[in-house]
Amino acid sequence: MRQFTIILLLLVCSGAALRAQINTGRIPTGAGGGNSRMQRDTTKHDHEPDTLTLRFRYLDEPTDFMLDSSIIDFNLNYLEVPANYLTLGNNGSAARNIIFSPRMLPGFDPGFHAFDVYGFNHQNARFYNTNRPYSELGYLIGSKQEQMINLMHTQNRGEKFNFSFAYRKINSQGYYRNQSTNHDNYKVTANYNSQNKRYHILMSYYLNKINGGENGGITDTAELKNPDNTQLRLIPTNLGGSTATSSSIFNSNIPVKNSYQEASFLFRHQYDWGKGDTIHINDTTDVYKFDPVFRVQHTFTYTQNTYEFIDRNPDTTFYQNHYGLIFDPPASSGFEDTVLTRHQWRILSNDLSFIQFPIRGNMAHFIKVGGGFDNIIGEFIDNTSITFQNLRIHGEYRNKTKNQKWDLSAKGEFYLLGENAGDYSVSASLRRYLNRTLGTITLMGANVNREPSYVYRFFATDHGQVYRNPTIQKENVTQLQVRSDNPKLKYNIVGNYYLFNKYTYFSSYSQSNQFTGLFNLLQIVGQKRFDVKSFTIFADLAFQQLAGSAPIQLPTFWGRVRAGYNARLFKNLNLFTGLEGKYNTPYYTDDYSPMLGQFTYQDSIQRKVYPDLAAFVHFRIKSFTAYVRAENLNTFLWDQNFFAPLYPSNDFSLRVGLRWWFIN
Repeated sequence: MRQFTIILLLLVCSGAALRAQINTGRIPTGAGGGNSRMQRDTTKHDHEPDTLTLRFRYLDEPTDFMLDSSIIDFNLNYLEVPANYLTLGNNGSAARNIIFSPRMLPGFDPGFHAFDVYGFNHQNARFYNTNRPYSELGYLIGSKQEQMINLMHTQNRGEKFNFSFAYRKINSQGYYRNQSTNHDNYKVTANYNSQNKRYHILMSYYLNKINGGENGGITDTAELKNPDNTQLRLIPTNLGGSTATSSSIFNSNIPVKNSYQEASFLFRHQYDWGKGDTIHINDTTDVYKFDPVFRVQHTFTYTQNTYEFIDRNPDTTFYQNHYGLIFDPPASSGFEDTVLTRHQWRILSNDLSFIQFPIRGNMAHFIKVGGGFDNIIGEFIDNTSITFQNLRIHGEYRNKTKNQKWDLSAKGEFYLLGENAGDYSVSASLRRYLNRTLGTITLMGANVNREPSYVYRFFATDHGQVYRNPTIQKENVTQLQVRSDNPKLKYNIVGNYYLFNKYTYFSSYSQSNQFTGLFNLLQIVGQKRFDVKSFTIFADLAFQQLAGSAPIQLPTFWGRVRAGYNARLFKNLNLFTGLEGKYNTPYYTDDYSPMLGQFTYQDSIQRKVYPDLAAFVHFRIKSFTAYVRAENLNTFLWDQNFFAPLYPSNDFSLRVGLRWWFIN
């Protein structure tokens, strides 16, 4: 461990020196701390010639955003996995949000979401506009051969075309047997503006290759205190047997795994009618400005997803007890059977929309109506298949005023025909900036009626076992939200009220169920920053309270506190160093079904909860950032926490994450 620490510190120092010599450009950065979210771009853009001007947008969002260079939140800014997500103990393993967040999207959904937090999608795709080529390089190394690589590049080719690509690699052997993960994520975006600024193209492509090792949890929690188990890897697990897992950054042999491959291509093009003017800047520069009045927009999307579970040397007793699988011939005969499952989906979608902009020059004030047609094909490992279509209509009204004080949004979507006929979603929000002292208040309401995800209705295996639940009906979720954001007083707080009807869940490893009654959930989530000279405390808190009997288990309180020295030193050094702690009240944590890749309800095992502690040093020197973290310090003081009934937390670990920004 001593040599490991010395090498990592040398890497940090040498990387900082090298980066300071290479990069002489500047990027828009904040102070030593700052908000960990993307910053909205509401400023003018008059920059020196050698300064980077980089903005980006998301699909269907007319607001520009800027990069966030904060070093405060390692989870959100670097790992891109929020701190309120619980994994099964390894970077890249199945994860869920401890702050309950129901799925509120109508239409077809396969239902495999345990690894969503690690993947790319069209909703988080960024469409950039930059005056200079920009690149990012990130590398993380941690205990037990944990490694993560992040690459990103974007540049404009002339004034009309921009492209970007990103790559993320997660490879981690984990502390326990048969826990390895190996993910590869790719993302490409492009946007084009014609010379007369009437025709636009947006293109997004992503590919997620997810390989999550599944060990079924440890066989006996008493093994954690067995003195013969000098390493956690010696503790027997339910799946994978004693097979050794070989792992390297580009090659992993995972004996039991969920292997997901998600690929999707989106092509959107639009044509505008409106008014254009040539604006005279100076004696040599004229700029053509076009303000659309009416737009026709077509979006084509093709998605192909494959969800597989693979166990080539199964423990037949485990599968018989938890899934009712029958092995023929039996394992005692010496015949090595396998357990394979596969759901493959192909979705082709076309959407046509008409958009009007009532106020010239305000792209955030519009009325949109349109419709879409989806063709969906599913194929399963038992050689069955299904084909169906959906026809839907949608509309939206958005009015974000030019003075940035009001932001009104109302939208709806309704499925007229097809497999999901009757699904709908309606929502409305009103956002008002009051003043610098009171900040911004947002009111929001939404109601969604949806067919439960397909995995709740049908799941097939290669052993002839098919799990069906044809009695499931549409579920309905209502959400009311009040939000307050106050940059001056450095806090934000969100209050949610949810009302559920016919909530769908997994009641066991293989059986889905539906709660036919009504129940509600009150949820309050907030963040506050305290500054005392050069010391800063960030407090994240959540309160959750269910009313009525419900098949959901949640901690009443969850909290995270980061406290430390936060300052800018020697002009270019931004430093944040201190301690981080997380804690939640005891509750019946969800169990996990490896073969289905689903978190399941359980109310029989509740364990004591101890605080999770970490020490950290985060710093940035110009465009080089380093995160040095000692995590799971609590294992020196208390027993291990459990992420699920048979999934304990790790031992002490050391992580170092590095990030460079390059401006060409």
